[in-house]
Amino acid sequence: MTEILKYFEMSVQQQSQMAAAERLYPEWNEKINLISRKDIAFLEEHHLLHSLAIAKVLRFAPGTTLLDVGTGGGFPGIPLAILFPDCQFTLIDSIGKKIRVAEDIARQLGLKNVTCIQTRAENVKEQFDFVVSRAVMTLPDLVKLVRKNVHHRHKNAMPNGLLVLKGGNIDSEIHTFRKTVEVTPISRFFPQEWFKEKFVIYLPL
Repeated sequence: MTEILKYFEMSVQQQSQMAAAERLYPEWNEKINLISRKDIAFLEEHHLLHSLAIAKVLRFAPGTTLLDVGTGGGFPGIPLAILFPDCQFTLIDSIGKKIRVAEDIARQLGLKNVTCIQTRAENVKEQFDFVVSRAVMTLPDLVKLVRKNVHHRHKNAMPNGLLVLKGGNIDSEIHTFRKTVEVTPISRFFPQEWFKEKFVIYLPL
């Protein structure tokens, strides 16, 4: 929690929920290998804080709806849902055991703004303000899948679209969208070494 509180103001309830998430993920990881054994020791920085980098690019307006594609155990959706209790999050993943983890953690945290569904993105018909994701597939492939899911009634400071967490060399992925894509280095917000060469990619759709 100490690192997160350096960068985000949270209510007592939000702090309690985030602290509980830090406890619950290692407990679940003992049963289902969601996160590598080495990486789970860095849960706060590598998963919770990393997910919240999206909030440094855009503070979602109350009532914003978001679809988290390939959420795994709930990243970036659950940390964002804690930070934005007045927004609605739908978390999807094709792997049942991962969705069960996300669903159980959301329930234990008391997150009434989270719905978890085992499904593939191509089967989702509903529309949302934003689609969020964390490196589940290439940007062009993701755009093909979710363009249908982004509606055109805007309520935020930025037009509706994609907000994706990516790392490494992303030049080939963003080339097709170079006229509209915005790439923000996460190191601009968080100075830790781990965030070098990690980005929030915003693409209006």
